[in-house]
Amino acid sequence: MQWEIVIGIETHAQLTTQSKIFSGSSIAYGAMPNTQTNAVDLALPGVLPVLNQGAVERAVKLGLAVGAKINSPSIFARKNYFYPDLPKGYQISQYELPIVEGGSIKIQIGETEKTVHLTRAHLEEDAGKSLHEDFQGMSGIDLNRAGTPLLEIVTEPDMRSSAEAVAYAKTLHSLVCWIGICDGNMQEGSFRCDANVSVRPKGSETLGTRCEIKNLNSFRFLEKAIDFEARRQIEVLEDGGSIRQETRLYDANKDETRTMRSKEDANDYRYFPDPDLLPLEIADSWIDQLKDSLPELPEARRARYITDLGLSAYDAAVLTSAREIADYFENLLELLPDQAKLCANWVMGEISGRLNKEAIEITACPITPAQLAALLSRINDGTISGKAAKTVFESMWQGELERNADAIIDAKGLKQISDDGAIEQLVDEVLAANAQQVADYRSGKEKAFNSLVGQVMKAAKGKANPAQVNAMLKKKLSA
Repeated sequence: MQWEIVIGIETHAQLTTQSKIFSGSSIAYGAMPNTQTNAVDLALPGVLPVLNQGAVERAVKLGLAVGAKINSPSIFARKNYFYPDLPKGYQISQYELPIVEGGSIKIQIGETEKTVHLTRAHLEEDAGKSLHEDFQGMSGIDLNRAGTPLLEIVTEPDMRSSAEAVAYAKTLHSLVCWIGICDGNMQEGSFRCDANVSVRPKGSETLGTRCEIKNLNSFRFLEKAIDFEARRQIEVLEDGGSIRQETRLYDANKDETRTMRSKEDANDYRYFPDPDLLPLEIADSWIDQLKDSLPELPEARRARYITDLGLSAYDAAVLTSAREIADYFENLLELLPDQAKLCANWVMGEISGRLNKEAIEITACPITPAQLAALLSRINDGTISGKAAKTVFESMWQGELERNADAIIDAKGLKQISDDGAIEQLVDEVLAANAQQVADYRSGKEKAFNSLVGQVMKAAKGKANPAQVNAMLKKKLSA
């Protein structure tokens, strides 16, 4: 039987406020356990939550960026469950009326574009953290994260492969960082994905029983967890079994998912409106103000790069994968306005390759757009070859001669021979010394031409302008 995988993603994005969603405690990462808590976070008797306006602002910005409806009013609810790191015995979240409803995100898979529809995005507080490793036979509780503001972003079950799920997660990650509502640090838990995975016979419109894989904090783990879980479910069904709705964890060491607990339904949480928080009303004027404050969004930039600059959909997607990369590219393009493809190739190639190798962000790139533009200009005007440019780039990366491209070219003697007379003399010498290859070319053997080009470049010690060499050889051979 042929199977279809059905995937929906729930993402918890930690918002970039300075304090928690219902209290003034700091959310700075890495503090000693239980040093960033107050009476509200600890749920001491008589305390009341006060909503953080910055968290609301960031939720509205996300809604505007994905073309969603901003609900006013929206309602905060109590989600009731018991866990040791949940001081109140309930989590303040949103249920029936979330702040953001609907919307969509376009993802790029190779040259194919797909739209993933969003169900909702709602504000909620994070729980604390249980610590098991450092206590012999006991667990510790760290409540520093309790009350940290989260925006939970939920998709429709629109994805059909782990590749689509990863493309969606990366696109969403780029978007929340782009508009400044989340720092996107997956190692610190600022951006975590839960994958809801089910399978069904191809052609069926009925959804299968889903299992939720919790807290996937890397794109690679997201992909591996979905692939394993889909295989597991298919094997169970093909063996005549049935899938049990449950929450599972991904074990990266064993590359497998395993049962964590049976999956709850909404009724199990006994949601009801929180009596301590009034319905959240958002003025249209404030929404308009926030809309005006948004930067040009990734989707708009991608469209502009394709339409105005003639770049491919793939190139446009890579260049807009992070706002900092797009800004670097645009700063470079300002200096070389007619060289979009050349600029794109170098940003995606040499620049990105070295950044990845050294595990640094483009904001820490040692070569500025102006310095790179100076190098690319020397390719354009024929001063150096593309191969020599890579040698200059390496020297610039290492900081030689104050990263001055012209100074490095002169110091290393990398200028191309572009004088027609000098190139003609080299070509004449090579043709005179390779009569058989000349005869082979004139008899229709195209490979002989490449050999002659190689001979001229060898004679020129690699410094002859390749385009001029090709043109001169063709002129002489056709005479």
